[in-house]
Amino acid sequence: MKRHLLYRTLFLSLLFLLMSAGTGTVKAQNNQFYNEAYQTIDNMLNDKQQYSFKEAVFSVENAYYQGKLDTDKLNQEIAFLKGFANAIVQSRDLTYKQSDKDKVSKYAAVYSIMCQTLPIAIKDTVIQYKPFNYDFEDVFGHKDITNLFVSKLLATKKGNCNSMPYLYKILAEELGVEANLALAPNHVYIKHQIKSDGWYNTELTSGIFPQDSWLMASGFIHLDAIKNGVFMKALNNKESLALCLFDLAQAYNRNFPDNDGEFVLKAINRALEVYPNFAKALILKAETHKEQFEMLMDKQNLSSTNPENIKKAQQDPKAKELMELMTKEYTHIYEIGYRQMPEEMYLDWLVSLRTEREKYENKKLLNNFTK
Repeated sequence: MKRHLLYRTLFLSLLFLLMSAGTGTVKAQNNQFYNEAYQTIDNMLNDKQQYSFKEAVFSVENAYYQGKLDTDKLNQEIAFLKGFANAIVQSRDLTYKQSDKDKVSKYAAVYSIMCQTLPIAIKDTVIQYKPFNYDFEDVFGHKDITNLFVSKLLATKKGNCNSMPYLYKILAEELGVEANLALAPNHVYIKHQIKSDGWYNTELTSGIFPQDSWLMASGFIHLDAIKNGVFMKALNNKESLALCLFDLAQAYNRNFPDNDGEFVLKAINRALEVYPNFAKALILKAETHKEQFEMLMDKQNLSSTNPENIKKAQQDPKAKELMELMTKEYTHIYEIGYRQMPEEMYLDWLVSLRTEREKYENKKLLNNFTK
């Protein structure tokens, strides 16, 4: 009887360990913080929750940090910058004279906070406010995805073409005006529409207002990409939330590199419902299907480096379906005009805006944004 109880205890202990191991896997696939962030953004897209780009962005970053992001502190910092922007609006009068001057004044204030050194009077002392700067270290977040985060930008005042336009959009919306994100190869920038000039570009990495000729100078913006809204389109708020869903999927991959792709595809498919020609999302979708295909090859003990094995793997109906999906997806990405820009060329193109400022800058706008 004692031996039977001992065996039963050992069996239950083993079973518990196996269940615990299984539960760990489930947590990776169905993580609370990622599910909550997804639901927050999905609710905004479905108009079940009030739209807030700030909340969407911080929900993604909080998911990556697994609930440890100090959102109260971040909101306090945003509130301070909002107050600072309002003070700038009240203290200066732009040369701009059109009927939308109030809106333009707010754009100019946010631009100043992001890009200009400003004197601040505190009692009898004048101190210099330092703007945010471009960080050329790990600009794509390959080493550390948090280098793309707004929270990192607020903490260090150094950011990139992801975090800087995100913060600009957040601050503009805090002031009650719209700001449209726009995409270029490997890049995010701001587009505004005003009465004096129509649409214009705001480039935060260099702090100038470049003409479209600078964007075309990259050499990687195909006319089909413009026509299909892949690049240079002023994204509406829901399309901007699609960018947040992509960020969520990308962060999930970093937290759980061995995931089965289910959550990533869920987030990406929702993003593509809103913004069908969102190239980075289309690419991530195809790459996720590729990883799922390679997982099936691993189960069959087939090396993915051997072309013959790729053919053998497709004897499995699921593997064949994934291969057909990938082929269709990569073809579609090319057909809508997307072209991959090498990262080294991107950095050279970005620097060209500083070195060839006279060539690309919209000087009329710069004059309008002065006192």
